[in-house]
Amino acid sequence: MKVLLAAIQMRSGRTVAANLEQADRLLAEARRRRAELALLPENFALMAQSDPERWEAAERGGRGPVQDYLSQTARRLGIALIGGTLPIRSGTRVYAASLAFDAHGRVIGRYDKMHLFDVDLGPGERYRESAGTRPGNGPQVVRLAGIPVGLSVCYDVRFPELYRCLVADGARLLTVPAAFTVPTGRAHWTTLLRARAIENQCYVLAAAQSGRHEGGRRTYGHSCLIDPWGRLVAERQAPGPGIVLGHYDSGCLEQIRGRLPALRHRRIHPAGTGPGLSRHQGNRAGR
Repeated sequence: MKVLLAAIQMRSGRTVAANLEQADRLLAEARRRRAELALLPENFALMAQSDPERWEAAERGGRGPVQDYLSQTARRLGIALIGGTLPIRSGTRVYAASLAFDAHGRVIGRYDKMHLFDVDLGPGERYRESAGTRPGNGPQVVRLAGIPVGLSVCYDVRFPELYRCLVADGARLLTVPAAFTVPTGRAHWTTLLRARAIENQCYVLAAAQSGRHEGGRRTYGHSCLIDPWGRLVAERQAPGPGIVLGHYDSGCLEQIRGRLPALRHRRIHPAGTGPGLSRHQGNRAGR
């Protein structure tokens, strides 16, 4: 089975209507080129400059203009759609929620970003995502366009144990909507994505923010599709908005897993997900 995938690269700003117009143009182009599944980047509808600004634009779970837009667009274009992230209210903070819609516009899954970006990158680059965002509680695998898809977001890509859980739950395609900074993107973006593809023998589809945003923040871009051997199937090297197209090929995936059955050779499994030693069992056995 082959499915044409699209990673939508954007340069989102502080105006939701303008961002949705940009997304709509790119999604329509992806569908015109026969994409069956599209991924929007992190913060596609709003690149907020502060937690209060993000809170003001946040929606309730299951309702709101951005959620309606995603559902209506998936149905109108007849395309499976993963809505990067949008803020969903939870108490006094928000979840960074990645919502998955089928080609009929039905929401079939939601993943809330688990790992939050609290880092100091140097003068003028300090991030405290946890100040306004609540971490999610668990992994999520959904079926879109006939593919088992493991959902993740941006900083998650540094935590390989999440992807092991997604693969244990049957994922064959891993999605990474992101807004990577330029310093971390230059150093680690492609390396991390290729590592997640190789070690899990999965396709990885990554949709990124790219360029200089209002307020001066700069994001790295380089949206791409990587195959289970770690090869770059397609990549957008130009900055700014655009689309990356490439095929998910189940035959290629199964051939790689069959010839190099590393997943079957594992001796340590996420607890409760398969045979062999769990992490805690392994610790006990080693004492």
